[in-house]
Amino acid sequence: MKNNLTDMMGLDLYLSQLTDKKYQKVKPQLETASTKTMPLLSWDVCMQGQSKQLEAARKRMERDYIFKQAKKFNWKNDIKQLFFETAYEALILTDAQQHILWVNEGFTAMTGYSKEFALHKKPAFLQGKQTTPESKKSIREKLKLKQPFQEVIINHKKNNEPYTCEVKIIPLYTERTTHFIAFERQVSS
Repeated sequence: MKNNLTDMMGLDLYLSQLTDKKYQKVKPQLETASTKTMPLLSWDVCMQGQSKQLEAARKRMERDYIFKQAKKFNWKNDIKQLFFETAYEALILTDAQQHILWVNEGFTAMTGYSKEFALHKKPAFLQGKQTTPESKKSIREKLKLKQPFQEVIINHKKNNEPYTCEVKIIPLYTERTTHFIAFERQVSS
C-alpha cells in the first residue's frame, strides 16, 4: 500500500537521512501529494529576526571598540551619548591629522572599499568628480575649528558611482583633539 506524504509528519527528516540505496528501495512505496504545497513563509520571519539580531550585535561590537578606544585615550567626550543620538551606516575613526585608523563593516558596504584599503588614508580619497569644491572647502574649514559639525557631501564608491553622504564629524579630545570620529550614512539626493 502506498503512503500519502501529506499525512506523514517528519518524513522529510527521515528521508533525508537515508542512503541513496535505501531511498530507492522506499521510493516506490511513497505517493506524492495531490494538493499543491505552499512554501513555508515563517522562515522569512525567522531570517528577518536573525538579520536584525546580527545587525544589533555588529553595532554593539562597533560601540564596544570605540568605548575601548575612548578609555585607552581618555577622551572626555560622552561617547555613549554620541551613539545614542546619531544614526549611521559607516563609522570612521581617524587620528588628529585625519589618517584613517579604523572603519566598520558598514563603511565597506557603503563604499565598496575594504578596511585594509582605507587604513592610513585620509577620507578625501572618497571624493571624486561630483564632489563640489565648496563642500570640500567647508569640511576643511570646519575640521580646523575642531568643533562637531554635520555636512552633506557627494562621495564616490569604489566603482566611481557617486552617492550623497551625510557626515557627522566629532573631534575626540583629552586636553586637545587627538582623534576624529565620523558617523556617515547615505541619503537620497
